[in-house]
Amino acid sequence: MKVRMIQGAKIISTGSAIPHTKVSNKKISSIVETSDEWIFSRTGIKERRLLTEPGQSVTDLSIRASKEALDKISMDADQIDLIILATSSPNDLFGSASRIQYEIGAVNALAFDLTAACSGFVIGLVTASQFIFNGTYSNILVIGSDVLSKWVNWSDRSTCILFGDAAGAAILQSCDSHLNSMLNFHLSTDGNYSNQLSIPYREKYEPHPVLNLSQGSFQFISMNGKEVYKFAVSQVPLSILKCLRDLDMSVNDVDWLLLHQANDRILTAVAEKLSISHNKIISNLSNYGNTSAASIPLALDEALKSNKILTNDIVVIAGFGAGLTWGTIIIRW
Repeated sequence: MKVRMIQGAKIISTGSAIPHTKVSNKKISSIVETSDEWIFSRTGIKERRLLTEPGQSVTDLSIRASKEALDKISMDADQIDLIILATSSPNDLFGSASRIQYEIGAVNALAFDLTAACSGFVIGLVTASQFIFNGTYSNILVIGSDVLSKWVNWSDRSTCILFGDAAGAAILQSCDSHLNSMLNFHLSTDGNYSNQLSIPYREKYEPHPVLNLSQGSFQFISMNGKEVYKFAVSQVPLSILKCLRDLDMSVNDVDWLLLHQANDRILTAVAEKLSISHNKIISNLSNYGNTSAASIPLALDEALKSNKILTNDIVVIAGFGAGLTWGTIIIRW
């Protein structure tokens, strides 16, 4: 859709945080029947980071990433009006954003969780931009953070090779509408395929003796890799093209393609469908694996730290994953 706004919005700072523990493909091959060559050839992943410190959670990584983003621009946390935490692995089922708000000292901020798995950061940015466009808030902290290692079945070769833990954060600020850098977005969902990538809840079969109420627990990550691949390669290019067409832009105007870091085959296939050079793909997948909602802000922060993205560059950001959900944002940096 074309964005109409009173105010403009731009990302003014980013930050990220990763756990200390590195887990190589060789280490994974000691757990399940696989090898470094098998994993890398099929996914592009060499290692991932896992949060193994006792008592640490998605909240701790999110706090570190948020503080880094604030420190980069010497912004006091009490200037933040809203905190959106995109995560599917909160350490409290009621949400973790409020704890982050307290720990970083953002005393004036509303805080809430947003659950959209690997599309979470994109949907979080779009949600934040709407609050800015209508003049409700001026400074918004959007965090993408996941610790999916807590929900991985480490005996399931099809999933345990993929996921890692991380957090990334971005501060979105209002600006004059002619300086707006959030040029356009497109979001979509197809719930018909929701069971292709999920962490299902299952009830126990022994109901409460008085209330006749069954209770259960959440299971491990369940994924149909072939279906997720087909979905991403077919829908993500269409979403990107729609966004570009609405702006009267073409793929030739794109300087950088930043996709959710799920699988190197997906990144390559999407770029090829769009006829975008592989040199324009931003990827850190080999070092971190699939970090779900954290993957895009983590890769964005690293690209900025290495001065890869320059002023006025057109950056196409696209997330996709469980739901199944997908979305694109076009940004002029």
